[in-house]
Amino acid sequence: MAQAPAEPSKAAKPARQCFYLSDWRGWTAPDKNTLYMKVRGRDVYRVDLAYGSNQLTWPGTHLVSVVRGPDSVCHPLDLDLRVSDGFGMPLPIRAKTITKLTPEEVQALPKKHRP
Repeated sequence: MAQAPAEPSKAAKPARQCFYLSDWRGWTAPDKNTLYMKVRGRDVYRVDLAYGSNQLTWPGTHLVSVVRGPDSVCHPLDLDLRVSDGFGMPLPIRAKTITKLTPEEVQALPKKHRP
């Protein structure tokens, strides 16, 4: 008697880690290509940038988000960010990846880089 073929195992997809821009409460940038965003007062997301700006690490710099349609962020293309020093035109920056950090990863960040 032949056994029925086993069903191929499917790799579990990671849960989507979405947030709303309206829940964004602060940010820091340890370098020109990395942002840490505080969301809902407790979650921290690391945003790796495809191309960033040295302005992100300057004092007094503002991060501006342009919202078109829903303000949910689930994918890097959902973030339309600009960096501004308050003078001239804001410079666009593009997100490459967005990763929700675990509480342990947040605690491992140097205090000056925690949003």
